[in-house]
Amino acid sequence: MLAIGLVLNTLGIGLFCWAILALAVYALPFFVALTIGMMAFQSGGGFMGALLIGTAGGALTLVLGQVAVAATRSLVMRIAIATAFAVPAAVAGYHVVFAVSQIGVPSLAWSEVFACLGAVCIGVTSWTRLMVLAETRPLEPSGVVENPS
Repeated sequence: MLAIGLVLNTLGIGLFCWAILALAVYALPFFVALTIGMMAFQSGGGFMGALLIGTAGGALTLVLGQVAVAATRSLVMRIAIATAFAVPAAVAGYHVVFAVSQIGVPSLAWSEVFACLGAVCIGVTSWTRLMVLAETRPLEPSGVVENPS
């Protein structure tokens, strides 16, 4: 029974870490959706209205960010947009790793060290996942051959 518990705990922690890294790109759209939803709810939009407006705002943020990174040719703009997505992911990663590290690490200093390392890893992962869309491609119509033989 102990061996099964250890294996399942290891798999659960691995799945949790995978989910954190996979969902890191969505930190900025989530924060935008939460902010818009709270503003709509506080201004009298009701629960359903706030939920719909917040979801639409978050989805729009994600789509516009990915399209902007993929469409722009300026490397500086791509880096700026990817950094705007990576900073909230790093902040969220810091807080998640800090909370998880307090479970097994008794020292507050080591919890801070692990949280900072986690923030860097998750921020870089988010930045890298968004910059993958930034592959430069020439603006040529598909199927056109420049030098036919």
